[in-house]
This record gives sequence, C-alpha cells and structure tokens, in this order.
Amino acid sequence: MANKSKSLQDIEEKMGGLDASSLRYHVLESARNFKTSWVELGRSLYSVWKDKLYKDWGFSAFDAYTAKEIGIKKPTAMKLLRSYYFLEKEEPGYLKDDHAETARLPGYEAVDLLRKAKDKKTLDPQDYSKLKKEIFEGRDVQAVKRDLTSLIRQREELEPEEAYKKRRGATLRRFIGALKALKQEAEISKLLPAQLLKDAQDLIRKIEEQVQE
Repeated sequence: MANKSKSLQDIEEKMGGLDASSLRYHVLESARNFKTSWVELGRSLYSVWKDKLYKDWGFSAFDAYTAKEIGIKKPTAMKLLRSYYFLEKEEPGYLKDDHAETARLPGYEAVDLLRKAKDKKTLDPQDYSKLKKEIFEGRDVQAVKRDLTSLIRQREELEPEEAYKKRRGATLRRFIGALKALKQEAEISKLLPAQLLKDAQDLIRKIEEQVQE
C-alpha cells in the first residue's frame, strides 16, 4: 500500500472504533496484515463483495469501500478475492486453518495467473499441472508468466484458425467501439440526418452479429 505507515495508522484508528468480533474489524485486521496474510484478506473481501456488506457500512460501491476503508484499489481487491475463491474452488487443501500451510502459499498474483491459465483453451491438463507445480513450488511469477505467454503464442501458431478468430473478434470489437463513439458524437452535434444515423445503428448491429457468430 502507498504511504504504508500512514495507511496502517489509519486502519488501526478505524479498528479502534469497532467491535473486535465483527467482520468489518476482521477485514481491517486482515488488511493490516496484508503482506503476510493475503489469503485471509481475500477470504474476507470475498464475503464483503458477495453479500454487498459494504452498503451496510455506508459505502455505495465496493471500490469506494476498499479505497477508503482499507486503502486498496479495486483491481487489487478483485484480484485478491478472485485468487482466494479460485483456491477455495480448485485447491481447497491449501486453505486449511494452519499458519505453516498458509505461509507456504504463493502470492496472490501468482495464484491469479494460475486462475487465468485454467480457462485458457490453448492449454491442456498437462500444461496446467506443470504450471501449478511451478507456482506452488515458489518459482518467480514473472518468469512463469513469460513462459506461459510464450507457450500460448506457440499453441496459437499451431492452431491458425483459432488465432484468426481471436484476431477477427478483437478487430471487430474495436471497430464497433469506434463506430458507436462517432455515431454518438454525430447525434450530439446533429451532423447527420436521422436516416443516416439509423443506417449507422443498423451497421453496428450487423457487425455485432458477426462478432457473435
């Protein structure tokens, strides 16, 4: 966290006004111990996010809660809770209430990389098992990420049709985004007659149908 000492001081001040048995207190405590206990923070944030408990605590959105209450930006908070949920779903044995076991867990960024790799169609079960072994044995996450990126690129080259579909979809989505922005600008500025704007909307719809094929 930025300005670590100040952030920790702010968190401890907030903890001082709460019931030590409450979940809100526990989340703050987990945030204070973030460096050594990301799993506990991920578990707590998952509960807060899933049940929208932040609303009970006076926050309109999850990102507002994480930023103001515990000093963590939304992308980091989401990565933490997703990494925790992935372990709970795919590797529950690593979440035993045993500090020594938890201490051997890889960082949340490494677990998040494993989570994303699980959904890659270009990776087979053997690839995933090898990746999981490297991550849980503590290999540097950046090195693992580089090797994974290289492997996926190689697999896509071996499957040109799949790679073509991916490039086509990405290009069409960018095209749709540009068309929508230009259409909106033309509408606001009244640069085009209604019929041409309707034609533009029809074109956008037809391209969107192409993306969905």
